[in-house]
Amino acid sequence: LKQSLRSENIISQMEEVGILIVGGGIAGLATSLALHRKGIKSVVLERAEQVRSEGAGIGTLTNGWRALDQLGVGHRLRLTSLLIHKARTMLIENGKTQEFVLTIADEARCIKRNDLVEALADALPQGTIRFGSQIVSINEDQTTSFPVVQLSNGKTIKAKILIGCDGANSVVSDYLQLGPRKAFSCRAVRGFTNYPNGHGFPQELLRIKKGNILVGRLPLTENQVFWFLVHMQDNHYKVEDQESIANLCLKWVDEMSQEWKEMVKICNVESLSLTHLRYRAPSEIMLGKFRRGTVTVAGDAMHVMGPFLGQGGSAALEDAVVLARCLARKVGPDQGDLLKDCSMRSIEEGIDEYVKERRMRLLGLSVQTYLTGRSLQTPSKVVRLMFIVLLVLLFGRDQIRHTKYDCGRL
Repeated sequence: LKQSLRSENIISQMEEVGILIVGGGIAGLATSLALHRKGIKSVVLERAEQVRSEGAGIGTLTNGWRALDQLGVGHRLRLTSLLIHKARTMLIENGKTQEFVLTIADEARCIKRNDLVEALADALPQGTIRFGSQIVSINEDQTTSFPVVQLSNGKTIKAKILIGCDGANSVVSDYLQLGPRKAFSCRAVRGFTNYPNGHGFPQELLRIKKGNILVGRLPLTENQVFWFLVHMQDNHYKVEDQESIANLCLKWVDEMSQEWKEMVKICNVESLSLTHLRYRAPSEIMLGKFRRGTVTVAGDAMHVMGPFLGQGGSAALEDAVVLARCLARKVGPDQGDLLKDCSMRSIEEGIDEYVKERRMRLLGLSVQTYLTGRSLQTPSKVVRLMFIVLLVLLFGRDQIRHTKYDCGRL
């Protein structure tokens, strides 16, 4: 009798929703907003107590702006970001400098991550995001085969569709039994530096590779610069707080010009974030099973990649547009919270269309990012040349063709 009462109590506490999105970052909020634009409700679970602002800046290229315009927030974000007119890369070896300049004819800007997530969150209906919601486990309902999510606060939610947008350490991708993420042998720091009297830097992406250090900067406004530092080999230096990260950066730029040292020295220490660069192997993108029943993934949970093409954020925005479009074809705009008239088969067909449309696009980005990262990491000129030849053979002379991609109308 006690067991029966306990089971009935658990059932009574179980909430049912139509679409549940795990993760309130860029991919999760963009997916929820894309669905909202199609007239489909969703619930977003975010483990933090508020919209997370870490991550500093995000370089956003033409394909990303096309997705943002489909989501209806592009106009707002353009107000706080300068156009980038060119990309300049300098390779310094043995005292000699090679410089490569690429003029950017289309739209490229750097966006504050905080500005982006706030724009997405503000466009959602009130109550869509549930903060402080940490997932413990995912199971399959034995009767309906729909996913059931257990939260750390004891609550249980059953959803007709579960979308994992929970980043590189995704619980949902583990549920899909996707292969483990792999690590580049390098770490990256991102941050902001404010110049009250103006920085005077040209509106360009500047990257300099010297030894094991890759540094880069992008102006956001006339007074603020986003910058990044990548060390190709230093994975052993321990950091415990923001000051430790700042000291690590000063150590890394020790052989750079005074301009770079000053930029790091006067940076906003609270803006600094340190990450180990990881990626999902191209073979996993090509062969991975991105659907299990009515569960799928988007953003880094699906295709975490290195920052070498600057496409991680834009690819997540593309995912959101495509996923919402594919689901809307199957579930329609007026199904309500529980998608009552929508069958499991139609949902699975919608997710399969999404996976099929995204797979080849993501495979191309994954391969190009991987080869570009390896070419920057290797100290061997012969190996570097090999990677460059592979890039030309696979992607032609137009190495920024990926920025011209159009994910289509929502």
